[in-house]
Amino acid sequence: MKFTTRTPLWIATPIAIALTVVACGGSDGDDLIVDTKADSCSVLSSSGASVVVGSGVAGDPAAPEAASGYRLGYKAKHSSSYMVVANTPLATKAGCEVLKAGGTAADAAIAVQAVLGLVEPQSSTIAGSAFMMYYDAASKKVTAYDGRETAPAAATGYYLARQDQADPASAAPVPSARRSGRSIGVPGVMRMMEMAHKEHGKLKWNQLFDEGIDLATNGYIIPARMGAAISGSAASLRLDANAVAAYFNADGTPKKAGDTTKNAPYADTLKALAAQGADALHTGEIAKAIVAKVGQTVGDDTAATPITPGLMTLADLSGYKPKKRDPACTTYRSTYFICSMAPPSSGGIAITQALGILENFPLSFYPPTNPSNEGGVPSVMGVHLVSEASRLAYADRDKYVADTDYIPLPGSGLATMLDKNYLKSRAALIDMTKSMGTAQAGNLGDVPLGRDTSQEAGTTHFSIVDAYGNVASVTSTVESSMGSFHMTNGFLLTNQLTDFSAQPADSTGTPIANRVAPGKRPRSTMAPTLVFRGAEPGEFVMATGSPGGGTIIQYVLKTVVGALDWGLDAQQATSMVDFGAANSPTTNVDGANTTLDTSALVAGLRAMGHTVSTGAQSSGISTVMRVQKDGKWMLQGGVDPRREGIVLGDGAL
Repeated sequence: MKFTTRTPLWIATPIAIALTVVACGGSDGDDLIVDTKADSCSVLSSSGASVVVGSGVAGDPAAPEAASGYRLGYKAKHSSSYMVVANTPLATKAGCEVLKAGGTAADAAIAVQAVLGLVEPQSSTIAGSAFMMYYDAASKKVTAYDGRETAPAAATGYYLARQDQADPASAAPVPSARRSGRSIGVPGVMRMMEMAHKEHGKLKWNQLFDEGIDLATNGYIIPARMGAAISGSAASLRLDANAVAAYFNADGTPKKAGDTTKNAPYADTLKALAAQGADALHTGEIAKAIVAKVGQTVGDDTAATPITPGLMTLADLSGYKPKKRDPACTTYRSTYFICSMAPPSSGGIAITQALGILENFPLSFYPPTNPSNEGGVPSVMGVHLVSEASRLAYADRDKYVADTDYIPLPGSGLATMLDKNYLKSRAALIDMTKSMGTAQAGNLGDVPLGRDTSQEAGTTHFSIVDAYGNVASVTSTVESSMGSFHMTNGFLLTNQLTDFSAQPADSTGTPIANRVAPGKRPRSTMAPTLVFRGAEPGEFVMATGSPGGGTIIQYVLKTVVGALDWGLDAQQATSMVDFGAANSPTTNVDGANTTLDTSALVAGLRAMGHTVSTGAQSSGISTVMRVQKDGKWMLQGGVDPRREGIVLGDGAL
């Protein structure tokens, strides 16, 4: 196994102080805060020595371990100036090196995304979508950046249901809507990253892809989750020659976790992005290759499996625009100010609605037991209240939320859905002794829309705080694991359009808000979230978020409640047993950590009428908090023990 020595973004000098101000070099000419500590962005081994991530030496977290479903013994990590948490070690390191060089959270997010598209293709891609919640410390302003994919201009409400959209008798797309070109949306993540960088970046754009280029060129070890995804998706990937070249050996067997692999086409794409900006994906030769791949009509397999083509054009790609949205923000218990993503994501509205309902109950009375043990086991009443609030929030989400550029929210929009009196009336529907089972949407006016419960799947999340006090909470996605299985130029294309309702109307003929339309963005559940103390942005408390498709709302909500109501630290809140409910009688209690006894919790919930599911869940929460430790303000990070991620910052963690 061969590893190469990578040149860091910063140049180490024999200076006694750890952080120093270096003039210029940034895109806006501002001074950079550069960290010169040699052990920053490394991890501590069991012997106490610092280990470089990706080095291949003993203790390297990038070397995959046997999949256990849950990693025990994680404790909160602390740093003093900056921190990044992502779901693969190599991506975390890429972001940390940017912060070490004086970059901002916006700069680091680009480096993280570039590496994730290589080493976590089952969860995100540079040709995918993302939402970013960004706090600018200088202006004390929160911005919600929308890089969600769009449907092509030729799409109608039947794009996912019929090969010939105009023919009611037409067959459905083949081999399936997901595996066809119809599931592939016009990508937005790099356009969004470019917008955020222009407004908040300090390092030059072309400096932010070096780690991804090096890994793709010189090789990286396939992580466990990526290896499992390749194996699980092998049949669908075999229809695409580019995917076979990237993910299969010469003898036709899938590459597996622990193998060292390269991806030269991906390196070339990152070089093009570094040189040309996001235009590299939206115009020119790579854009032509994307359109051709979306339009593929037969597989590259020997059987030439028929594939229904998508209708994306070069005009769709060149015309894509990222957007800035007004975030979904609310106060919580007169102590905190919480902001999450606005539509086309439903996640932020659901999180803030649920919190507005929960503040009518004394949640602090119902903490988990023994939180020092992996966050502890939640209490029956704690799970009951949070799950009931979630049901009510999901009910509103299912009926009212879609891309607000096409379907406006009811009443006065966010203000109506987050109105304190309205949420108090919703809280009054919760019975402290039994579950409501399935909630009804609130009466927010005459909005003739059908109910849509479509949910998305595979996703990733990363949280970043830089040395300037800026914060980025980013959720990025390829949709289902390995997306649409279509690959070009080293990267996968998403199946994001399957987040739309497959039919434009419900069984009664009532239009569904989340139906396909030209240029429209599919509804999401992604919920990157920021928390501040007080009644407005300013005193940063917490950044968090999670993958998990339709259950993202549940994962993020339990983490926020764990930290704010139950006083858990960043790791405890992240590790704590996941729980919650969508709008159905089923309440989820995560069974991934088999060392914890949740039997009494499950029995108590069932006694209250909950139907309980105890299967292992696939969250991937990453959390950064600002806390006081030993009389000093510190950053505290927690990473989901169900994934492969790590926490890095200034100093070895």
